[in-house]
Amino acid sequence: MKENHKYVFVIGGVMSGVGKGIATASIGTVLQSRGYKVNLVKVDPYLNVDAGTMNPTEHGETFVLKSGLETDQDMGNYERFLGKDLPEENYLTSGMIYKRVIEKERNLEYGGKCVEAIPHIRDEIIERFENAANSNGSEISVIEIGGTVGDYQNIMFIEAARVMHARNPNNVFFILVSYLPIPDKVGEMKTKPTQNAVRQLNGYGVQPDMIIGRSSEPLDDRRKDKIAMQCNIKPEYVISAPDIDSIYDVPLNFEKDKLADIILSNFELPQVKESDLDNEHIGLTTWREFANKPHCASNKIRVAIVGKYFNTGNFVLSDVYISVIEAVKFSSYHLDTIPEFTWINAGEFESGIAKTDVLGRFDGIVVPGGFGTTGIEGIIKAIKYAREQRIPYLGLCYGMQLMVVEYARHVAGLVGANTREVDNRAEHLIIDIMPDQQELMKNKQYGGTMRLGEYPAVLKDGTIARKAYNTDIVKERHRHRYEVNPNYVKTLEEAGLVFSGRSPDGDLMEIAELPTDIHPFMVGTQFHPEFLARPLSPHPLFTEFIKSALNTSVVVN
Repeated sequence: MKENHKYVFVIGGVMSGVGKGIATASIGTVLQSRGYKVNLVKVDPYLNVDAGTMNPTEHGETFVLKSGLETDQDMGNYERFLGKDLPEENYLTSGMIYKRVIEKERNLEYGGKCVEAIPHIRDEIIERFENAANSNGSEISVIEIGGTVGDYQNIMFIEAARVMHARNPNNVFFILVSYLPIPDKVGEMKTKPTQNAVRQLNGYGVQPDMIIGRSSEPLDDRRKDKIAMQCNIKPEYVISAPDIDSIYDVPLNFEKDKLADIILSNFELPQVKESDLDNEHIGLTTWREFANKPHCASNKIRVAIVGKYFNTGNFVLSDVYISVIEAVKFSSYHLDTIPEFTWINAGEFESGIAKTDVLGRFDGIVVPGGFGTTGIEGIIKAIKYAREQRIPYLGLCYGMQLMVVEYARHVAGLVGANTREVDNRAEHLIIDIMPDQQELMKNKQYGGTMRLGEYPAVLKDGTIARKAYNTDIVKERHRHRYEVNPNYVKTLEEAGLVFSGRSPDGDLMEIAELPTDIHPFMVGTQFHPEFLARPLSPHPLFTEFIKSALNTSVVVN
């Protein structure tokens, strides 16, 4: 274990999906605001080697790190809350762990020993936690163990945390984020599920030091006292985390409950005042100013997210596009505006259930990234409507590619234009696969084989992109396999489409847009700008999109 490095383990209780990731990000934020270098780590207990092959309607968004590693969406929350890039060492899955242990066994790195879950899997996990701590010179690691106490697949990670605590109890702190239901017919908050979760965690040899109680209502003193008594912790170590309108209020609520004070006190670390912070750390005053913006903004705009991954059974899963949604929020708040989102399933346009003229009541339209053929013609119809009706449009990755296909079909006169991803026999393959990807596809190598991570783009003078970024070269994160076919670039440009961002060698089209005298804002990016949007530093392209939406707003404020 890294000498004197502190570890905070965040474990879930009762059920998943109650905000453990936001709690982890918020813990990191309040500790960082005290002047400490914080590292946030996410554990996904799945056997997937990374999150790239996980179904978005089941798992949510795949977030891409600067390095290109495809991760869980919580890594996006971590980067947004901390306001900095995180290394790939901060994300691990069971698949990574087992894969590495098997590789070591095949390479005789265990010296002929029988390879077992204990100690080899456990020790590999501990090594990963320590490598993450060493990767960026941090002082405190906050490690979220995915899933819920009782899930078979996260036992090894909890066991690793237990051993780290046994070796150095002064450097490890356990937090249980648990759910307290309020059944309608009962009429009171019930603590028994949390008590049972703690007992199960005790069965693994772990005693939580703190319990964060998630519920629809704040925990009262009676409930706090009962949890403290039954779960063997101090009453002030029971933190209330009720439902709130904005996740960005969570760090402020934690600060009110002195969460950072408790953790630092247990670690015997000094309490740093905000007035004594250096330039590398932002105190909660600045965060509080940001968090207050959505509560007092004076403008409103209506934004349609036209996508294909919303439906999961009878429910709508907006987490599929969480980075896009948050990026729109950050730029809107920066411009004293509240965005009102409507999720539109492109399949309804494709099937004819809905008409594209419903888009006429929106101030802006966003088409986020995606894969496959479902709903594609519906998205193209939506793009055509946005172009013809001059509604501000922002297309991201697939949203940019289909914007180019739509323009090729209906403006450039290339009848039958399409992307190879949808129709590999199309007359005009405007969007085609990269040559180095063809062999991978032939061998059915899909996971981790796309153009992933950060790549540069050179911007063209006199364009929306150049004005927004206010620089000549930018670096953005990618996640895609297909590109604009260079054989059609000249034809599309002659028809009026502008490629305002290109790779340094000029071969890859990174940004497409229409001139402002033709359309107020019609921009598509091959990359994912949403991955770099932060609460305190909104992304410039999203900000320009919101500005345009405000200028053409149909909403009466």
